Amino acid sequence: MARVFENLIGKTVLITGASSGLGEQIAYEASKAGARVILCARRVEKLVEIAEKCEDYSKLEAYFFAIDVANFEDVESKLQALAQENLTIDVLVNCAGFGLFEPFLETNFSDTQRMFSVNVLGLIYITQKIGIQMAENGQGHIINVASQAGKMATPKSSIYAATKFAVIGFSNSLRLEMKPLGVSVTTVNPGPIKTPFFDLADPSGSYLKNVGKLALDPQKLARRIVKSMGTTKREINAPFIMEFGSKAYQLFPYTGDLLAQTIFNKK
Repeated sequence: MARVFENLIGKTVLITGASSGLGEQIAYEASKAGARVILCARRVEKLVEIAEKCEDYSKLEAYFFAIDVANFEDVESKLQALAQENLTIDVLVNCAGFGLFEPFLETNFSDTQRMFSVNVLGLIYITQKIGIQMAENGQGHIINVASQAGKMATPKSSIYAATKFAVIGFSNSLRLEMKPLGVSVTTVNPGPIKTPFFDLADPSGSYLKNVGKLALDPQKLARRIVKSMGTTKREINAPFIMEFGSKAYQLFPYTGDLLAQTIFNKK
């Protein structure tokens, strides 16, 4: 597989949604691989703890910024502050996002706006700002965390699925535009992950219980993602059974609808 750089030693990785779950684990694994990390999330107290652990792993200074990716003025000011540190961002990991699992007809429109602001518009905004820098440097890697929900929607996830369909479409086009500029784009499409994501998405806790062994270990997935850094890998999909289901959905849409309503309908 072609590479845009050989390894992460001395490279700088910026991660949004880094205060918990998959983003936190990516920060640890990138630090273990020798990267300097820039941690972005809203909960600064958690970022302080994670940054200290990352520094222990990498022996490099870790940076952290309290950022709400849906607040574009906030993102702009924090990126300007970051520019003062004269750091070249080699890898951008867009991991910030949230979902709410509920029937569409019962979904509050303010929740819909917030999901699109965080999952789509915030991701696009920060990607353009950092993508310009990468293009100027002639090197970089953008990793967008989407979801299997962006390939095969299931009941009670219409808005969340719509945001992830958008991320996949955006990433596919961006990949083609950035390739001639020396920047690779990878889309990560996980199924359910054992993280605090579901504290908000499904407060009842029934979804993770119902999916059972399908739920992914965030540390193992983070290792796969970090291993891909610097490569031209197109997608990371997990678990296999859900990726198989999404392929069936594309090839055999009626069968796909049946799978989405039965086997993969755990909400």
